[in-house]
Amino acid sequence: MTKKHLFLTLLLQLSLVVTAQKNPQVKVEQGTLEGILLPSGIQNYRGVPFAEPPVDDLRWKAPQAPKKWNGIRKADKFGSNAMQKPVFGDMSFRAPSMSEDCLYLNIWTPAKKAIEKLPVLVYFYGGGFVAGDGSENRYDGESLAEKGIVTVTLNYRLGIFGFFSHPELTKESPNHASGNYGLLDQNAALVWVKKNIAAFGGDPNKITIAGESAGSISVSAQMASPLSKNLIAGAIGQSGAMINPTLDAVPLADAEKNGVAFASKINVSELLKLRAIPAEQLLEEASKPGAFNTRATVDGYFLPKLPSAIFAAGEQAKVPLLAGWTSAEIPYQAFMYGQYPNPENYKKRVEDTYKDKAAEVLKLYPGNTEQEVIECATALASDNFIVYSTWKWLDQHRKVTKQPTYAYIFSKARPLMKSELGNAKAGLAGGIIKDDGKKEENKMPEQLKGAAHASDIEYMLGNLASNPVYEWTADDYKASQISEDYIANFIKTGNPNGKGLSDWPVSKPEGDMNLMILDVTSKSVKEPNRDRYLFLDGYYNMKK
Repeated sequence: MTKKHLFLTLLLQLSLVVTAQKNPQVKVEQGTLEGILLPSGIQNYRGVPFAEPPVDDLRWKAPQAPKKWNGIRKADKFGSNAMQKPVFGDMSFRAPSMSEDCLYLNIWTPAKKAIEKLPVLVYFYGGGFVAGDGSENRYDGESLAEKGIVTVTLNYRLGIFGFFSHPELTKESPNHASGNYGLLDQNAALVWVKKNIAAFGGDPNKITIAGESAGSISVSAQMASPLSKNLIAGAIGQSGAMINPTLDAVPLADAEKNGVAFASKINVSELLKLRAIPAEQLLEEASKPGAFNTRATVDGYFLPKLPSAIFAAGEQAKVPLLAGWTSAEIPYQAFMYGQYPNPENYKKRVEDTYKDKAAEVLKLYPGNTEQEVIECATALASDNFIVYSTWKWLDQHRKVTKQPTYAYIFSKARPLMKSELGNAKAGLAGGIIKDDGKKEENKMPEQLKGAAHASDIEYMLGNLASNPVYEWTADDYKASQISEDYIANFIKTGNPNGKGLSDWPVSKPEGDMNLMILDVTSKSVKEPNRDRYLFLDGYYNMKK
């Protein structure tokens, strides 16, 4: 080897050593992790196991604590996403694959350790308990970490893998429970974070949980569960609570019947054989129409009773709560069932749906003009889908706890999609103006302008730039900054208010709630539609 080659070899080795030194390392209960240093200076640990792989004999069992490892474990790649079908077009995963072996979490933390321990956010993804992944860009924790918050995302079991109940599973369980494996995964992640987050600079006594849609429903369930309620210091819910009619939990006996019916459909009754079915095959069978109904279970262990009953009794986590919904969760078509939104069709739909309560509904949700129908059909669809349950959660919590409760409506509508993605321009009612300027006739009127379900995620977590689909404007970034600042303040202090932000009043136990309208500018309003929610409250109580 020449001197030149020797010099180059030594230089390369030195370069590798320097590069290796840049990768952050941290020691947790199971061993040493080596993450990655992002260009922003944020440390990121990906694919960290918080439980043993729930495969083979561990399928449909409560998550088991992860085993220790020797040496240094690389934490530079996301773990596999949970078994699921691609049911939502707006989901884009950075996970390398899909697997039943999916119980991993991801951590973002500032590189420079603060003198005091930092507040922690643990975020649960949405997707109706049948889809989602902690690697999605819209849940990325880098932006919040730059604000001094240790941010965690995680995976949990979904669908048949996460919510399958069966009498034999209940019988073999030391807790005499079955079905809530996905929720137990979330609890196991919280336990792991509580034990280990100090190593990442986080404060184990200052953990806030958050989530959107099924993630928000999960937050309400974790607050209600005796297993989790003492692990958290705050809670954030974006659209959804585990309260009828939004994915409410079912009695264990009903869940077991659902499980037995599924096993009968696939002609496999023995638990040993059910566990032996390949994951891909099991997913296919459970995804057939009507084959399996994914619901949480009042199992007597994770949930001793319905979350609504737990909140009514004041038995939930006594922590600050910030929750709300978007201004146009789902469009009017979801209520009109394909019918044109004129007053006659709307009145008929209300009468068919609400029977003897129709007159009262039409007073609360009037439809005397086409525009009024579009507005009120949107409100009816959204309220029944997820707004009412979120309102009920807030209303119950503020009445039984001395902890502050903050409510919001996120109203910033997304901009148009980028033109190269085939976006059409909004036109007049009765048609859509395409890019070529020609009007397509016989089209339904435009949807109500507002923030749709799940559109708030990128704004509130500071991740607009990670979504290349939309033509984000300065106003979008301003709305995102305002929303994220409120969220960051709440995580840090239990109060969203801070310098440069409009005052967000707490909602007191009595009277109307104070709702913060989050948009390009933010403002507080007295609860505008309480009469609607009180009606729905009585309507759903009557239907029990």
